[in-house]
Amino acid sequence: MGCKENANEAMEDEKQANDLINEQSPYLLQHAYNPVNWKPWSSEAFEVAKQENKLVVVSIGYASCHWCHVMEEESFENDSVAKLMNQHFINIKVDREERPDVDQIYMDAAQLMTGRGGWPLNCITLPDGRPVYAGTYHTKDQWLQVLDQLQTLFVKSPDKMEDYASRLMSGLEKMNLVSPPENSASFTVSTVVDAVEKMKPQLDRSLGGDKGVQKFPMPAKLDFLMRFAYQTNDSTILNYIETTLEKLAFGGIYDQIGGGFARYAVDSLWHVPHFEKMLYDNAQLVSLYSNAYKLTENSLYKSVITETLNFVEEELTNGNEGFYSSLDADSTTPNGELEEGAYYVWTEEELKSILGDDFNLFQSYYSINKDGLWDHNNYVLRRMQSDSVFSEKNNLDQAKLEDLKSGWKSKLLSQREKRNKPRLDDKVLTSWSALMVSGYVDAFKALGSDHYKRIAIKQGEFLKSTVRMQDGGLYHMYKDGKSTVTGYLEDYAAAIQAFIDIYEITFDTVWLNEAEILSDYAISHFQDEEHGLFYFTSKNNDALISRKLDLYDNVIPSSNSIMAYNIYLLGHYLDKPEYLELSQKMAEAVMTDLEGAPSGFFNWLTVMMDHLGPFYEVAISGEKAMEYAAEFHSDYLPNCLVVGSTNESTLPLLENRYQEGKTLVYVCVNKTCKLPVDNVEKALPLIENTFQ
Repeated sequence: MGCKENANEAMEDEKQANDLINEQSPYLLQHAYNPVNWKPWSSEAFEVAKQENKLVVVSIGYASCHWCHVMEEESFENDSVAKLMNQHFINIKVDREERPDVDQIYMDAAQLMTGRGGWPLNCITLPDGRPVYAGTYHTKDQWLQVLDQLQTLFVKSPDKMEDYASRLMSGLEKMNLVSPPENSASFTVSTVVDAVEKMKPQLDRSLGGDKGVQKFPMPAKLDFLMRFAYQTNDSTILNYIETTLEKLAFGGIYDQIGGGFARYAVDSLWHVPHFEKMLYDNAQLVSLYSNAYKLTENSLYKSVITETLNFVEEELTNGNEGFYSSLDADSTTPNGELEEGAYYVWTEEELKSILGDDFNLFQSYYSINKDGLWDHNNYVLRRMQSDSVFSEKNNLDQAKLEDLKSGWKSKLLSQREKRNKPRLDDKVLTSWSALMVSGYVDAFKALGSDHYKRIAIKQGEFLKSTVRMQDGGLYHMYKDGKSTVTGYLEDYAAAIQAFIDIYEITFDTVWLNEAEILSDYAISHFQDEEHGLFYFTSKNNDALISRKLDLYDNVIPSSNSIMAYNIYLLGHYLDKPEYLELSQKMAEAVMTDLEGAPSGFFNWLTVMMDHLGPFYEVAISGEKAMEYAAEFHSDYLPNCLVVGSTNESTLPLLENRYQEGKTLVYVCVNKTCKLPVDNVEKALPLIENTFQ
């Protein structure tokens, strides 16, 4: 391997680097020695296109994307392809994670043109950036054909291209319009109930997740459905949630040896993953499993939380300075070839050699049979049954099975460490790191580990200080000791959420103050006052061909729905009616779109449930405030917030409530508080979890 790497480095030294060589993004640097004359995204690149009257290739991907690597190898490293691109086009390479604003606009264009999207995303634009073509992965011949046809059309019929670009831009602008409700009525309980009824046919009750050939975890959607089912006593959906969480944890999408989740499964059984591991997935899945553990106390969920956070700490943690973005889907084989999943899969012969006499039991536990077989006689480890069922079938007690599993994992991890690791995308994104901070907070609440609390606070301090701009705003990216790229709404939404979360486990009002500062900054720099919603880009960001509203909840909830939730909570914490009104206004603004596509608004539905109530404020005052708070945090209470102080506090919910020598709990709803009680056991019955 070492010789192969050195040879590659020598070859790169002989090649001439393009303009990407000075970039920070690992994805852009991967393309720095392509023969294509790539430029980073900039206004200067488009000025060159205008001066030379050339079409622009905007090629968007990310470092851990398998098909991005394939297209690079087949096309962008090919001299004949590069010659055509360099002669007739200005070529811009974009890291979608570094510039999500650019990615969103051209992904919308791809959806309008083709009805689908994905990465790599390859667009052809006019010299001013307006798109005229969009597609995903192309073979070399397909790509050459696209380039040739568009270049010919641009020379012979530029008016046709101009007309198409104008019509497409009109479509993009319409996609960005908010459709106001037909009447001024606000959302009701029926709004939420009806939305869930429309979602139900999509739910795969036997295999978990949504029905379809591919499976994405969608943690925030599952979190909403779990809350809805719990508060409406819907046993069917609760069973669906438990099925999904079990199938996820048993499947190959979960790294059975090293912990952590891949981005999605390419089959309906959660068996074979698309092997890249993304920080944002693992952050949100830790939160989901933590909430589920509080509700069920299922030991499987606890194992998933601890193993996933162990993976994050070992592979994706940048010391005290945030979390790395991802691990690649591909890794280098002993033959020096990049191959998807090579780091994670096993042959039967390897397993027999490593495990010896334990192989037969391991084989049964991890499906080393036709159920676990993948390509090239490799196995993706998966489970088919619970530990209790497996123990009973094999006459093992639980403790013995745990010892066996620990030994198996230790041996296989040791062997796997000898392989070439997947490439690491070591940029730190503010938004994703903030999601991971919230994951650690949720894990602390569920499991009570002070280790998780310390990490959450330490990484919160990084967000609070290091990635801040001089005017108090946030940067989007941090790498090699340098913060860059003006922050997007997703950064503010996730950071505010993380600061609120840290407050709840520390009762340090500094975190609420910071959340308020960032919220006011976002209102000043991102908000459209007409409907209260926020643009994805700040007024200080570079202008693009369109300014987008991020409304639809997806693998990560929309930044607007997270902001609506944050502002709602801060309205309660800080007694700011204007925040509560803004959150309400934002949720009302999406009602028309929600009715048409409720599966794209699940986090908005969570916001609506909070507004519709009952929503409880739990105020704890006294020397045992943190101890009592831990008891509340370990219970599943999705419709309440907790404030507290061990002494006098000026926080509105705690003001004038401190009594020396006592710890009192006040349970309040709609600005009305029950009589204080002196322990958690008495307080919990005062919180109703109904929604009807």
